[in-house]
Amino acid sequence: MTKEALSPHRALSGGLDTGVPHSARIWNYWMGGKDNFAADREAGEAYRRQFPGIVPLARQSRRFLIRAVHHLATEAGVRNFLDIGTGLPTLENTHQVAQRAAPESRIVYVDNDPLVLTHARALLSNTTPEGVTDYVDADLHDPDQIIADARNILNFTQPIAVMFMGVLGHVADHAEAESIVARVMAAVPSGSYLVLWDGTDTTEGFDEAQQGYDDTGAVPYVLRSAAQIERCFAGLTLLEPGIVSISRWRPEDPDAEPVDGYGGVGHKP
Repeated sequence: MTKEALSPHRALSGGLDTGVPHSARIWNYWMGGKDNFAADREAGEAYRRQFPGIVPLARQSRRFLIRAVHHLATEAGVRNFLDIGTGLPTLENTHQVAQRAAPESRIVYVDNDPLVLTHARALLSNTTPEGVTDYVDADLHDPDQIIADARNILNFTQPIAVMFMGVLGHVADHAEAESIVARVMAAVPSGSYLVLWDGTDTTEGFDEAQQGYDDTGAVPYVLRSAAQIERCFAGLTLLEPGIVSISRWRPEDPDAEPVDGYGGVGHKP
């Protein structure tokens, strides 16, 4: 389950309906954010009762993002970031982490959820005069459009960090998910990086909770194995420690408990 895993992508006629739970706001609640309402909290608590691990997974997903982006901006010298399926802005977004480390960083966020895009327009702005922060309305299933729009903002003569943070579970067929990643990575230059994680089928309770949510009519999210996630890095060189539970990817706390989300960072030769 991820912030996007819960996303039904329903545009509500007549504007914002705070009485109807929205997946992006539920994920925001699990992360400890403030952009949620009573209906979202109620739905989030119902899911958490069935699978308590969803809250640490949500929070560790953001910590993984922070560590990976900080590493790429400081140690790898990356200045271009393409964050595909960003979800609702919250504390420590990609542009804030990158531009704090390297003020000239350029960030493109990609999503097609109307609620997410509304928040993006209000909240995703440069943190430095030198930087660029922008967003595009595009579908995860259309990598060619994503790349075409990103070319208008990012510098494709320099390395780009491509980020799929808990979103590929929306692609039911794993071969298609691998193809989407491969098509985006083929378009970015040598020296680029892939940062990717997704929810995994490593705990039975997670499978049951996710199936229950899918049965409500929301957009389904497919939990995958760590081996399937690793296949998304085909042709890339994995940075240490490889594909691991995201709480164990270069953690501040070496004793961090594993969560049911696996991922890593790969370098394009």
